[in-house]
Amino acid sequence: MSYETLEYEVGDGVGFITLAREEAGNAVNLVACQELAEVALEAQEDPAVRAVVLTGKGRMFCAGGDLGPMAETDEPPKLLKRMTIHLHAAVAMFARMEAPVIAAVNGAAAGAGFSLVCAADLAIAAENAKFTMAYTAAGLTPDGSSTYFLPRIIGRRRSLELMLSNRVLSAQEAHDWGIVNQVVPKGESAKAAGELAARLAQGPTRAFGVTKKLVLETSDNSLESQMEVEGSSIARASATPDGKEGIAAFLAKRAPKFTGS
Repeated sequence: MSYETLEYEVGDGVGFITLAREEAGNAVNLVACQELAEVALEAQEDPAVRAVVLTGKGRMFCAGGDLGPMAETDEPPKLLKRMTIHLHAAVAMFARMEAPVIAAVNGAAAGAGFSLVCAADLAIAAENAKFTMAYTAAGLTPDGSSTYFLPRIIGRRRSLELMLSNRVLSAQEAHDWGIVNQVVPKGESAKAAGELAARLAQGPTRAFGVTKKLVLETSDNSLESQMEVEGSSIARASATPDGKEGIAAFLAKRAPKFTGS
């Protein structure tokens, strides 16, 4: 499938999604939101994709929502609802797919771009990357899952600080706050994320997916409920091909050969 606003390729178990509206700072318009949902679905349903890398083309990761069409339309609420329907569908699929999703933040991540970083399972930032919520600076409110994920990453107070003041964080500050996992030299975020994704793509994909689900739902469960889900999950994992292989490899003191099944 060809795309207008992004690039997508699969190799060695990794799906590479590159936001490609470089002339607009990779800002998302309606088509970009629609295509992000389509590519998320394509990655989610492809058994060959066992890890995903999301990055931006050029010097920016994603400048957020494209405000131009919002100013030009006579019905901005309808446009924004259409955009968020697709953007939020993409985020939901990234969060719930078995494959780990890694954000490779090559430059500024603002608004929806920042939200996508928060929604990813892991994030690697180039040292020149910047992070800002930006929504309230335009008189708008956050979307793209940021009000769900960001407080879970950094807490309520810091989340409100970023959302109300639109403070700009450097890559190092984002790392110190726990928003990104690693900071790498300028121009190397996609490479570092690709290398990590390649390693994860050789792992027990179904176990990764269940682990993502366990972490995603932990805030909604009591301690006892969460432990019950954990017990059921690890029991089921032990009966999968990868679970059996992992146990056998551990006992034989050899490296496991997982198939993602």
